[in-house]
Amino acid sequence: QVQVVESGGGLVLPGGSLRLSCVVSGTIFSIHALGWYRQAPGKQRDLVAVITSGGMPNYADSVKGRFTISRDNAKNTVYLQMNGLKPEDTAVYYCNAKAPFTVVAGKAFEYWGQGTLVTVSE
Repeated sequence: QVQVVESGGGLVLPGGSLRLSCVVSGTIFSIHALGWYRQAPGKQRDLVAVITSGGMPNYADSVKGRFTISRDNAKNTVYLQMNGLKPEDTAVYYCNAKAPFTVVAGKAFEYWGQGTLVTVSE
């Protein structure tokens, strides 16, 4: 059974930093693309950053230059380093692991964590 567990959220002052971690177990971690998404109250869930199985990152425009996604395949962990946090970054942050598309299944399996709350406030 695949498990996705985020940690590292909390309350931080504007301009501060946090590092989120996400451990994925029960599957072959290295073949998955990994992503961080966030959902603010009353809003849809949006992509924040993704990193491919090969280590190529991509970011939403709103976080470019402030956030860094990375992965450690030896630890089955993906990180999101968040610097220069703003009140508008306040949201529940979700980790996503997406396996490659398989012809047999006809889809790409993906898994979500339960989320971790990040609050940026004075």
